[in-house]
Amino acid sequence: MKKKLRIYFLPFMAFIVLLLIWAAAAHFSDWNAHIFPGPLQVAKSMWELTSDGTLLKHAAASLFRVTLGFYLAIILGIPLGIFMGRWETARIILNPLIQFLRPISPLAWIPISMLLFGIGDIPAVFLIFLASFFPLTVSTAAAVIAINPVYFHVAANFNFSKYEVVSKIIIPAMLPAAITALRITITIAWLVVVAAEMLAVTSGLGYLILDSRNALRMDYVMDGMIVIGLIGLLLDFVMMQLSKIKSVFWGTLSK
Repeated sequence: MKKKLRIYFLPFMAFIVLLLIWAAAAHFSDWNAHIFPGPLQVAKSMWELTSDGTLLKHAAASLFRVTLGFYLAIILGIPLGIFMGRWETARIILNPLIQFLRPISPLAWIPISMLLFGIGDIPAVFLIFLASFFPLTVSTAAAVIAINPVYFHVAANFNFSKYEVVSKIIIPAMLPAAITALRITITIAWLVVVAAEMLAVTSGLGYLILDSRNALRMDYVMDGMIVIGLIGLLLDFVMMQLSKIKSVFWGTLSK
């Protein structure tokens, strides 16, 4: 009971302290309230944006782009990671190319994505895909390489097909590392979509923040920032719950 109280009470108190510091800073600041709004003003403006549906529209647009780009990265990156981790020749061929492209910031691709796809959802989805694809591929390959070889020897003794090796050995053994990679990557994807929306689209939380800044509505800017943080917290919570599923941890990833 005390442990649960600490888990929920201490973070709650941290948020309260942050709000108090924010309120005090806004109250004693020399800046105008329109430039540095306090918590109450931001809460009021958030209610306005929520009531007229503006906030929901922009949040839904951002979530759509993240979901689509992240899903594409999963269905392409994880199978490629399994392929590279299981077959050394594939790893020798593909790893240098991936390691060359991986350090390039997704934001550096913005001019190219806008040139190729124009203005709209596709450039943002493409950037989210890039931000998610490389970490997922590399993490999956590393997890497959780390699987205890004993499992593959047993599979060979029982004449497992390639499909059975993947479905009964590789996927269950790599799940812990894969879920951890998903948890990290979804945060990266969420960061990228906000930046991409400031340049390539006319909707989404990133666009809301940029448009509000141009209109000197700093309360709306902070509303967008708060919603970004809340959605990020929710996504991280979902991934953390997935990592706690007991059926995930059936084997060891160490040799």
